Amino acid sequence: MADIATGNREEALDIVQDSMLKLCTRYGDRPEAEWGALFHVILQSRIRDWYRRNRVRNRWRVWLRGREPDEGEDLIARQPDPGPDVERQLEHMGMVGELEEALRALPLRQQQCFLLRVWEGMGVAETARAMKCSEGSVKTHYFRAIRKLRTSLEAYAP
Repeated sequence: MADIATGNREEALDIVQDSMLKLCTRYGDRPEAEWGALFHVILQSRIRDWYRRNRVRNRWRVWLRGREPDEGEDLIARQPDPGPDVERQLEHMGMVGELEEALRALPLRQQQCFLLRVWEGMGVAETARAMKCSEGSVKTHYFRAIRKLRTSLEAYAP
C-alpha cells in the first residue's frame, strides 16, 4: 500500500518500518486482535505525513530542475540485468505498471479504501476503523474506486 501511495519503494519501506516500530512501542500491550487495524491506522497516518512533507519539498525542487547528470555517470551500467524470458517479464510488468498507475491516479481515500478492502481483505467495519471514517464512507470510496479502476483498465477486461 505504501509503495503504491508513494511510488518509491525505498520511501515505502521506510514508512512501513516506521509504522511497525510505532505499533510495537506504543501498542504492543494491546490484544493481538487489534494489531491489524491499529497498524493500518498508523500506516495511513504515515502516508498522509509523507504526502505533506513531499508537498513542501516539491515547492523547492522546482528551483533545482535542469540538473545535468554528473560527468562520468553511466546510467545504463546501473540498470539490472533483465535475465531470461525478458519478453514475458516486460509484458507482465506492463500490466502491473498500468494497474499501479491506475491505483496511483485514484484519490488518496479511494486508494486506501480499495487496498484495505481488496489487498488486505478487511471488512467494511474494520476498514472504517482503520481509515477513521464511517462505514458508509468506506462503501462510497470503494464503489468509486472500483468504477474508476474498471474504466482505466477496461482493455484488460475478459
